[in-house]
Amino acid sequence: MDALTAVLRETRFESVGYRWLQLDAPFSLDFDQHELRGVHALTRGSCDLVVDGTTHELVAGDVVLLPRGDGHVIRSRGSSGCGEVRSPDCTILCGAFLVRETEHPVLRALPHVIKIQVAQAPSVGQLVGALGTEAEDGSPGSEIVMARLSDALVVQALRHHAQRGADAGWLGGLTDPHIAPVLGAIHHDPARQWTVGELAGVARLSRARFSARFTARVGQPAMQYVTAVRMQRARTMLRDENATVASVAGRVGYGSEVAFASAFKRVTGQNPGHYRRTRGDHPEASG
Repeated sequence: MDALTAVLRETRFESVGYRWLQLDAPFSLDFDQHELRGVHALTRGSCDLVVDGTTHELVAGDVVLLPRGDGHVIRSRGSSGCGEVRSPDCTILCGAFLVRETEHPVLRALPHVIKIQVAQAPSVGQLVGALGTEAEDGSPGSEIVMARLSDALVVQALRHHAQRGADAGWLGGLTDPHIAPVLGAIHHDPARQWTVGELAGVARLSRARFSARFTARVGQPAMQYVTAVRMQRARTMLRDENATVASVAGRVGYGSEVAFASAFKRVTGQNPGHYRRTRGDHPEASG
């Protein structure tokens, strides 16, 4: 399984809904996202997207994803007020997707804003067109169709952004011929007793070249990344499964409960038993 597929499954990625907005300047719309991740496709006109004080200019044909759930504002150029809708100067297809695993380490490694021009990514443009038709049509079953189209849109947008190679970070690692198979191997079997030497073998590089390349592409050392993936799996098991802490320790690659508890507390700030009692589906259970 490739790393992008694995991560989307691990985060329990799920699309929500879409709607058309036809806006007449001046306008300003606030989106307080958090659990939801915004998707916006501008099909007519221009506007500004403001995220954490940074303004991104959008024009027709731009598609933006906010994969880290940042609150944001979409507003007319140089405007902060709302106007009545008459003849639209700006038409936007607005949607969102949800990730159930909000603490997944890869989410924190993604850019705050991913912007794509459909002229450079025809497959993204085709999906936007199909989504827009479904959002406008509202025929029976359209919610299911939109969810599937949105899944494809998000994946295509992430893939296109990765292929452009614009960013260091996790997406950049997906297109590196040496690092991508390593990411896939780690996500496929995080409990394996990985060493830098073994991972370098997967990458077909020397230990020194692999270590430097992985850190440069992904933004953290390889063994630190292995630990982060293990702890994410552990959080999911502790929260959602009726398993003991000792069982979880073995399933994520630790030979003892003590070693696992130490690593878990170092990464999350809590011991696993406390996390399980306060965050799990079985609050009465103890480690």
